[in-house]
Amino acid sequence: MSEAREKAALARDAAPQLARAPRRIRERALARAAELIRTRSEAIVEANARDLERARAAGMSAGLLDRLMLDCDRVSAIADSLDDIARQQDPLGRVLDGSTLENGLRIERVTVPLGVVAMIYEARPNVTADAFGLCVRSGNACVLKGGSAARESCLAIVALCRDALSDAGLPADALQYVDDDANHTQTAELLGATGLVDVLIPRGGAALIRACVEGAKVPVIETGTGNCHVYVHASADLEKARAIVMNAKTQRVGVCNAAESLLVDRAVAERFLPGMLVELAGADVLVHGDEDTLAAVELVGEKDRELVRSHVVAATGEDWGREYLALEISVRVVSGLDEAIAHVNRYGTGHSEAIVADSYEACERFLAEVDASVVYANASTRFTDGGVFGLGAEIGISTQRLHARGPMGASALTTTKWLARGEGQVR
Repeated sequence: MSEAREKAALARDAAPQLARAPRRIRERALARAAELIRTRSEAIVEANARDLERARAAGMSAGLLDRLMLDCDRVSAIADSLDDIARQQDPLGRVLDGSTLENGLRIERVTVPLGVVAMIYEARPNVTADAFGLCVRSGNACVLKGGSAARESCLAIVALCRDALSDAGLPADALQYVDDDANHTQTAELLGATGLVDVLIPRGGAALIRACVEGAKVPVIETGTGNCHVYVHASADLEKARAIVMNAKTQRVGVCNAAESLLVDRAVAERFLPGMLVELAGADVLVHGDEDTLAAVELVGEKDRELVRSHVVAATGEDWGREYLALEISVRVVSGLDEAIAHVNRYGTGHSEAIVADSYEACERFLAEVDASVVYANASTRFTDGGVFGLGAEIGISTQRLHARGPMGASALTTTKWLARGEGQVR
């Protein structure tokens, strides 16, 4: 049996004990994990430094290096997230509905764990702790397969979380971590672990997600890439729009909720685009612009025109659907709300989309007609995050429509079963 299947089998054996563990025991494990991570933060940062050294030598981009990097503040945030998850309402045992039949049979539909949750993700070591925390909160065993670039960081966090399970009286085998080789043999084994894994969640770039969705024999919850748009409507407060665009694009570029495309209503393009291009160029953002955007470069003041020219290139057809994860953005001028909605629904990935508008009607149409897991009116796409949404953390942002959509917290890792209590009824 492969390493992946062996570890999935260990998780499967441990799952029932975790599923029936009282709330206070699961909370104790989470609090203990947070305590150990804080106590051993320097060791985690040292392990992460080894990962960073290898990643830089391999030529990893600045945006992905930012995702990989842990310092003491980020490690502290990981521990805080576990404490937040421990304080949440227990997602298990909630009665969602029920009734008493005419024959006196009493039925209830209640929430229960999924069982064994597998997760394959790229070089984001904080995901290791988030996945562990949400699985323990929801009574699930978990099998984690992190990116090789974050191997040292992930192993350091996993060791502490397994210790926390043991300290709380729970089986350490409820948390498993799978290494892989250059041929991704163990990943393939995990994708095919039917009977051992109840659901698999991929989290990362388009190639990883596509490989998991196409190759899995176990159920998959698809977490999509983030080709997120900001649309500046004709009624927009242009200063507000500039602030939202800059935050959505530049606050952190290597994340799936960063804006990758800017749509500008033709009615305000001449007033809005020149200043917007100056701000983007000042932040070293490369603009892939349509013909109207290229024309707007010549409307920029003489003092800033050369800087802007050096940061604007002609967009190709591929740019409208591209997730840059870098200081790059596509910019297109559209002829009104209908064209903006059509563009977003064609090229978006169903993640996060935003309109900036003072028109109530325009905002409500955009909110209703754009097909995405999170749609904003007059706010940055950067808010799409489990912690920000009050979930404590997220195991991913689902862009599918079945079971869960948007940031997925502990409740998204539950299913239901029916309980029927009778007094000898027969049919």
